[in-house]
Amino acid sequence: MLEVRNIRKSFGDLPVLKDVSLKVDKGDVIAILGPSGSGKTTLLRCLNFLEQADGGEMIFDGETFRFGQVSKKDIHRLRKKTAFVFQNYNLFANKTALQNVTEGLIVARKMPRDKAEKLGMDMLAKVGLADWSKHYPNQLSGGQQQRVAIARALATQPEIIYFDEPTSALDPELTGEVLSVMRDLAQEGMTMLVVTHEMGFARNVSQRVVFMENGVVVETAPAHDFFEHPQQERTRAFLRMLDHQEIKEEKEK
Repeated sequence: MLEVRNIRKSFGDLPVLKDVSLKVDKGDVIAILGPSGSGKTTLLRCLNFLEQADGGEMIFDGETFRFGQVSKKDIHRLRKKTAFVFQNYNLFANKTALQNVTEGLIVARKMPRDKAEKLGMDMLAKVGLADWSKHYPNQLSGGQQQRVAIARALATQPEIIYFDEPTSALDPELTGEVLSVMRDLAQEGMTMLVVTHEMGFARNVSQRVVFMENGVVVETAPAHDFFEHPQQERTRAFLRMLDHQEIKEEKEK
């Protein structure tokens, strides 16, 4: 469904992505892990053309696109097949939950308002927010706002959803409600590429894990193998650090 080959991206003299390649099959849930500054978010943003990659190519639904040479028309066409869920929700503060879901459908996709609103309500119901459709973002918790953002993504009926640290701004209780929605989507077969620090999600929901550091893919493996039998020493060190943090947090409780 999606294959990326040798994608490269620099900001000035700083290389952020160095010949990164990955493959996503239909229905895959892939967790992208790694320390801060490893290039994870930049990778997602380049895949959705929120950033322009310097080189490499993408194969999407059998079509090949060369980064840096993709036309605006093709970018628009590709974006109609994808959706992006941001860390900080990116909701319109002056619009209700339902309006946030339907705005893109009505304005960008020229969908009739009544059809967009029915679809919007269906998607809000799917994430457990049908009763909150008339509330504004400042009347919603962070978890509810992120679920509105997921409903907005689902309303576009994408082939793949890119999630960029969807729970990083949330406390543990609200994190759980967002991850629950994502687990449901995974069970329904939604294709997802998820940058996350949530190891439980990576271990128990994703089929594969990609571990990045310093702009390169250090290791990629099925989720069970990644956590139980990591091949690279850097991966093992990363997992040891996580275990140490979990033990420390448990003691602090």
